[in-house]
Amino acid sequence: MMLIADSGATKADWKFIDKDGKVSSFSTKGLSPLFWASKEMTDEINKKFPKKVKAEIKNQRSKVFFYGTSCSSKERIKIVETAIRKVFPKSKITVNHDILASARALCGNKAGIACILGTGSNSCYYDGKKIVENKGGLTYILGDEGSGAHIGMEFIKAFLNNELPGKLHATFLKEYRLTKDKIFDAVYNQKYPNRFLASFAKFVHEHIQDPFLYNLVRNCFLIFFERTICKYENYKYIPVGFVGSVAENFKNILFSVAKEKEVTISKIIQSPIDELVKYHVSL
Repeated sequence: MMLIADSGATKADWKFIDKDGKVSSFSTKGLSPLFWASKEMTDEINKKFPKKVKAEIKNQRSKVFFYGTSCSSKERIKIVETAIRKVFPKSKITVNHDILASARALCGNKAGIACILGTGSNSCYYDGKKIVENKGGLTYILGDEGSGAHIGMEFIKAFLNNELPGKLHATFLKEYRLTKDKIFDAVYNQKYPNRFLASFAKFVHEHIQDPFLYNLVRNCFLIFFERTICKYENYKYIPVGFVGSVAENFKNILFSVAKEKEVTISKIIQSPIDELVKYHVSL
């Protein structure tokens, strides 16, 4: 039996493969060790996991593969391992960074550049077996260019500075009823400000026909390319793949920017979880 998870900052996708090879799917909130303690993760798993799955795994020597955002150090990996082990004490647990999940899902056993454009952003050069080089992934304060959080932050700044076109400004205000104080409270005082900022990517997507928003997203992607992809040696000759809701929802703009930068996009997928199942089952 095998349990595989791909966790972003907002949502975690899970797949359970039982002893007969049957696959079941479910989800939890994103379990990021940057924002969650082990106990909170354990509580979320206990709350959201199907009872049948928990019962099957709990007393068996199953394999658990968890790929998650911010799982980039021994300390953070330990937070996730501890949480999962409390629920599944007999399982063999392997925790890796979500950028490796993207690389395996996008490239399989071939070399390529793998990118994440979801709530956050990241990229790596993968040689077909392991990550050789990593650029980006500096989180929403120091980086995350091209991500939902970046797009949302640029949008909110434009809103607060009265830079949005009048009709767009009025539509947003009517729909969200946000004030400067509410925005400041969400960004500086509440949990998960990156999720709060990324939530506005939905509004941007819904109104992407507006030239102002089109250019806003395009500029965010240009910065991502310039600070990550274009810094890899021979990037023009290496296939580049993207994972994440932002990459999927804004793929037309993404292809346009890639063409401008002479980058070849090989694949765009919203979530790596199905490809990860294929990868691990084939081992």
